[in-house]
Amino acid sequence: MAENEPCFNKPRYHGVSPALDDAYRLIEAAGVFYGGQLVGTAASVDPKAPAENYADCFVRDFFPVGLILLLENRADVVRSFLHLIMQLRGQQEELEGQQIAPGVMPASFRVQRNDHGEEEVLADFGDRAIGRVAPVDSMMWWSMLLHAYVLYTGDLDFARSPEIQRMLRMILSLCLQSRFEVFPTLLVPDASFMIDRRMGVNGHPIEIQALFNATLRCASLLLPEQGSQWLVDLAQRRRNVLRSYVQQYYWLDMDVLNRIYRFETEMLGVNIENLFNIHPESIPLWVQDWLPDGAGFFVGNLGPGRMDFRFFAQGNLLMLATGMATTAQAQALTSLIEQRWNDLLGRVPMKLVYPAVEGDEWRLITGSDPKNIPWSYHNGGNWPVMIWPLVAATIKAGRMDLAERAWQMVEPRLFADRWPEYYDGRLGRLVGRRANIGQVWSAAGLLLARYFLDEPGLLERLGFDETLDEATESAEE
Repeated sequence: MAENEPCFNKPRYHGVSPALDDAYRLIEAAGVFYGGQLVGTAASVDPKAPAENYADCFVRDFFPVGLILLLENRADVVRSFLHLIMQLRGQQEELEGQQIAPGVMPASFRVQRNDHGEEEVLADFGDRAIGRVAPVDSMMWWSMLLHAYVLYTGDLDFARSPEIQRMLRMILSLCLQSRFEVFPTLLVPDASFMIDRRMGVNGHPIEIQALFNATLRCASLLLPEQGSQWLVDLAQRRRNVLRSYVQQYYWLDMDVLNRIYRFETEMLGVNIENLFNIHPESIPLWVQDWLPDGAGFFVGNLGPGRMDFRFFAQGNLLMLATGMATTAQAQALTSLIEQRWNDLLGRVPMKLVYPAVEGDEWRLITGSDPKNIPWSYHNGGNWPVMIWPLVAATIKAGRMDLAERAWQMVEPRLFADRWPEYYDGRLGRLVGRRANIGQVWSAAGLLLARYFLDEPGLLERLGFDETLDEATESAEE
């Protein structure tokens, strides 16, 4: 593919609306080329972007772009991206003197010229990131995109190639290694996923657990039984325990809240109700008034003596989109979204975290981070990219009305504001104080949501086809 060749030949929504036309144009303008081949898209095309890495191609950011390229018959680009990321995994062996574990993938990469004028690809494993935290979720988004690519194209030979098979085994081995804990959830440090700054999410955040489940599923399905059966079996056993664990212990509705409120503490032994020694005094005052009857959500984090009652949008939406929520939980979660629309969506879907932390709590949790001021960025800011998981989640829950309502609300505004990275304020009425313009995944999120709305069956064709109820029944059989 020549560098001047467009990545979209005849895009499906060309001419439908100025916003969708502009979204295609923005993705085109963000193309990253290597060896004359399109291999990804930059995070932003804003020439005034404050950080130079916004010109990088991020694995997380490329995921919705990759799905769009599959739908637009450019699977060759997705394959090139998947292969390149897999190759980059071995580019760096150590970070700050510590060996990088096999299976860890870079957060992003860039194509540049060396001193001899030759093209080279430079990966970022966290060594150039804020806080120097390695990305946990890159391997997860990569696995999900690989699974979507194979399902949509039927190119099983690519997934069965020795390099890809070795990569999948390394990912599973890394995720399933023995640790000093008894929980089935995956332990990660603060700032190791989409929330890439200090926000008090270290431990077992709900977003990572949803991605973890999807990774175990995708990798297991793409590994043949011969030679990998023990690893596939281990992954399936972990998934079964993980799903039931998160469904039971992370779920919060008024019935659960009432039980927590009356918990006894310092309980020892087996078959106890307060398994994590959660103190009722730790329940924030806002929760009891904010959570409607008949509604519920998955709390942000859970650990010994700790329950993070904040609502984390990415994790909750992925719980529905990837099939970890039961039918009843899906209905309760979409009911919460409908009844607390202004709080969670405001004018632009969707707040990454609700509510924002403020005052002394903000200073303690964020370290007085000037970018994460209350109701901005990752501390209660509104993120347009959330439109695609929101639409996917509400469609799977049977609430097409909410999906269409959200899309209609955001479509004209993103175009008018030139595709900001995020919005500020309790209702998201202000373009983010330090937000980039021309943010590619803001445009890709809107486009991908439109594909799902017009053809809900695409969710199944791209791998979003399992419900927890069905998975549990299959496991029991």
